[in-house]
Amino acid sequence: MSKLPGWDESAFSFGGTTLPTYRRGQGPGVIVIHEIPAITPKVRAFGEEVADAGFTVVMPSLLGTTPGKSPGPANLLSSIAKVCVSSEFTSWALNKTSPITSWLRALAKDLHEELGGPGVGALGMCFSGGFALAMMIDGHVAAPVLSQPSMPFARSAKHKADLNLSPADLAAVKARVAAGCPVLGLRFAGDPMVGTRFDTLRAELGEGFLAVELPGKQHSVLTEHRDEESVERVLAFFRERLSA
Repeated sequence: MSKLPGWDESAFSFGGTTLPTYRRGQGPGVIVIHEIPAITPKVRAFGEEVADAGFTVVMPSLLGTTPGKSPGPANLLSSIAKVCVSSEFTSWALNKTSPITSWLRALAKDLHEELGGPGVGALGMCFSGGFALAMMIDGHVAAPVLSQPSMPFARSAKHKADLNLSPADLAAVKARVAAGCPVLGLRFAGDPMVGTRFDTLRAELGEGFLAVELPGKQHSVLTEHRDEESVERVLAFFRERLSA
């Protein structure tokens, strides 16, 4: 039985890493990557909304935490610790791509090859917010969305501006954007965890970066501090980019 009722539970393996995945819906593929601490009830609800809008949604569970569990102090601290110490996530390093994105790129490739069409969507939130950038370099992701990208963690001005990408991967992202693949980003303008990354994205991607910036200092645009217009903007972006 699936740990998320209404979702098909499976697992995906690549490069020696096997992680659980949860799938729901029909239509073009969209990979929704959870924020800290896990696939919470509000992350699950957002994923279901994307599926109900006419997409095949795949949600990987990256941190080994129980999906569907409400966030609490202990759960949050445990997940933050995993992100900080795991070699899969470059939570402190500058100008480096998190290794987990290789697994996510393989997942996107697998989903695109199964479903066809112009590509799949990829949406990251919080610690995973920037992962959609690295996922787009192969050409399988046609609709990358960054919601409150927060890695590397904002310990200095350089960390606040960093995109969690190696120079080579940034060059590949810029080439994809120049070829016509826009990037959608969402944040609360006063969110300290996002730092100045949107300034970096504007400088690097130009008009190819589509920014949605909301007033306030909240964090989770699509889930815990949900903004309805932002959710609709994301769904519209997926429709625009993934229609065959």
